[in-house]
Amino acid sequence: MKRRLPIGIQDFTFIREKEFVYVDKTARIHQLISGSGKQFFLSRPRRFGKSLLCSTLCAIFEGQKELFGETAGYPALAINSLDWEWKKYPVIRIDLNPGDYKAKGTDMLNEIINLWLESCAKKYSVSIKGENSVSRFFNLIETLHDKYNEKVVVIIDEYDKPLLNTFNAPSVHVKLRDALKGFYGVLKSADQYLHFVLLTGVSKFSHVSIFSDLNQLVDLSLDPRYADICGFTQEEIEQNFEPEIQSILHEKERSRDEYFNNLRRFYNGYRFSKKLLLIYNPFGLLNHFELNGDFMPYWYETATPSFLIDLIVNQKINILELSNLKIKHEDFCKYDIENMKAQPLLYQTGYLTISDYDNERNLYTLDYPNEEVRASFANSLLKQYLQISSDNSGSVINTMIDAIYVGNVEN
Repeated sequence: MKRRLPIGIQDFTFIREKEFVYVDKTARIHQLISGSGKQFFLSRPRRFGKSLLCSTLCAIFEGQKELFGETAGYPALAINSLDWEWKKYPVIRIDLNPGDYKAKGTDMLNEIINLWLESCAKKYSVSIKGENSVSRFFNLIETLHDKYNEKVVVIIDEYDKPLLNTFNAPSVHVKLRDALKGFYGVLKSADQYLHFVLLTGVSKFSHVSIFSDLNQLVDLSLDPRYADICGFTQEEIEQNFEPEIQSILHEKERSRDEYFNNLRRFYNGYRFSKKLLLIYNPFGLLNHFELNGDFMPYWYETATPSFLIDLIVNQKINILELSNLKIKHEDFCKYDIENMKAQPLLYQTGYLTISDYDNERNLYTLDYPNEEVRASFANSLLKQYLQISSDNSGSVINTMIDAIYVGNVEN
């Protein structure tokens, strides 16, 4: 019987109750929530499991221990054998992923925030006071703390989605940035009422904007201890997906070594710290297993990097040097509408990754993570520079290849 793979499913409760395959990240999560510090930020590219991480944290802090036990033949998750008190905390979760921010701006932002705040208030049977989202957010935290006599957990997923969606609309972007700066500032003002905070997103906007009021956050994005908190390692793949692997080997009549070499070349290669630990994108890999071993650009095809392509062209970046970019640690958080650099943004969005690290100079080298991204991104660049349509790109590429084979330089 074919197993259920959680493709695009980010709800931990649903995954566990419906008996989907779950790659156990709870040991790493336990390390985070039981260590020092209480307010954190994590940056990862899209479809890397950030939302599932947020959902899992909510279930832990809500004390849903039964979800972490043995189920449908799957063993209990790692956190069950670790020192953890299954204590219930009031949890506020906000997800800014949905919404047409470019068209509706701060009205859309306030509408979505207030929907999440009202949903939380209803869940815990409290009412919220305040004239705007900032005051209502603070009031909800304070009210939950007073009602339950417990500090509050706040999980904010895709904190930067309104900003990423409005790079091409500067006036809207600046208004959203200012509104978010005030809203996130509540997390610092309400620190005495908070037990744990996590913000996730694709990018980290610089200290002169959003993060000027969030300097209390511990940034996990390049922390070697949490390099694999999202995504799959080679070891996790071999431990969790052996039935799918065996099915592919049988269907495709491949040797195990040949198959894994192709898998690593096409999907592996993401690296999120100085530590030499390579990660697979879970969305692409799960689709690969579900479709019985087809090597297709599943992750790349979920979004077109048109803004990044435009940025590369406008900043006159040599595309032949994209695979050997050198940047410093501080360059990873230079994101502002007034000072936008393509190189670090290409890393944060997943089109480039860390390939090497020079400890003496604190210098990172960036490169394409794998063949999926390299080939697909090259195709996007080809369409931009040659101004050809998607329908004609294949024909143009084949014509170029034929010319190369016969040594026809003019063609």
